[in-house]
Amino acid sequence: MSETDSFINEVTEEVRRERLFGLLKRFGWIAVLAVVLLVGGAAWFEYTKARDRAAAQAAGDAVLAALEENDPEARAEALSQLSLDGSAGAVSDLLFASIQQETGQPAEAAQTLERLATEGDLPQVYRDLAAFKAAALDEGLSDDARRQTFERLAQPGQTFSLLAQEQLALMNLAAGDRDAAVEQLTAVLQDASVTRGLRDRVQTLMVALGAELPDTAAPAADLTLDAGSNSE
Repeated sequence: MSETDSFINEVTEEVRRERLFGLLKRFGWIAVLAVVLLVGGAAWFEYTKARDRAAAQAAGDAVLAALEENDPEARAEALSQLSLDGSAGAVSDLLFASIQQETGQPAEAAQTLERLATEGDLPQVYRDLAAFKAAALDEGLSDDARRQTFERLAQPGQTFSLLAQEQLALMNLAAGDRDAAVEQLTAVLQDASVTRGLRDRVQTLMVALGAELPDTAAPAADLTLDAGSNSE
């Protein structure tokens, strides 16, 4: 490399450095601001997460403290005094409705559940659970209204689909429609997401009805054997 080329390269590098320093002086504050925003955002995220965790723990502690009351009426009174919002409030209301039912107030329990089922700000799962429990109470609702609720909840993909199908089958049995009930119960057994408890209940009912269990119901033979041993 000649001295001329070396000189040109040195000048070029110097020009580049001058341009870089100029850009840093002109726009460096943007980089600093970006760093400040990044650090501040991370700190705020951690703060809000800790705050929400503390609020959830406080709500859970309040609910547990209320449930420690031995007397059902005292538990109901303690729960009614809580001022909780969102999911914590929904759980508190569901527990309150259960205590109302336990203390012989099914109509009041149904009202609590129906109010909760129509609370638009709550997650859908809590509203669906409240609607299911209200319909299962069979308090002040017509058969058509109960059936409509269970049919809505029994749609594929719904959280309480299989439980709602079980209730529809029971309604069909009560109405004397055995074939429709058996068809509904069979659909429950054939669903891959059926829980063990629900499967056992449905199989027991189908055996009692003298209905043929589907091939997918693995414990069918055990149930038949149990029924035979009990009869002996």
